[in-house]
Amino acid sequence: MNDTAARIEELKTSLRLQPHVEGGHYHRFHPSKGAEHVGARHAMTAIHYLLEADECSSWHRVDAEEAWHFVEGEPLELLIYNPVTNRLDRCTLGPLTDGMQAVSVVPAGAWQAARPLGAYALATCLVAPGFQYEGFELLAQDDPLAAHLAGLVPEISF
Repeated sequence: MNDTAARIEELKTSLRLQPHVEGGHYHRFHPSKGAEHVGARHAMTAIHYLLEADECSSWHRVDAEEAWHFVEGEPLELLIYNPVTNRLDRCTLGPLTDGMQAVSVVPAGAWQAARPLGAYALATCLVAPGFQYEGFELLAQDDPLAAHLAGLVPEISF
């Protein structure tokens, strides 16, 4: 096993990452799974999120803002599509060097997808107000928008 593969396995184990429905691996660390919250939605939730080479985060949207924070690995391309303006933004997250930023925020309701630009990328994703599965939607492959986005970003597969 090479150093990169060993690091990926170390991250999966130490961060307790599990397969994510949209692709990649994740672990929700805030609030913890056992945290009681009566009534209103949590103010914020947070996950560690890992994408390996040839994996992607499928097109999806959340009913709250989501901030992606680059942690380690190679750069990550975050794609944000606003259907109202028909605008696609490509953000490259990574170490603060030319053309990269460490953090990007996806507006509530915008479609988003991500892919690593190397062997792997680890990010922390914060959702506020807190993530709820009822406010999460994966883009269906037979949705007309899926064909449009596939034309704009063929690198993200369904």
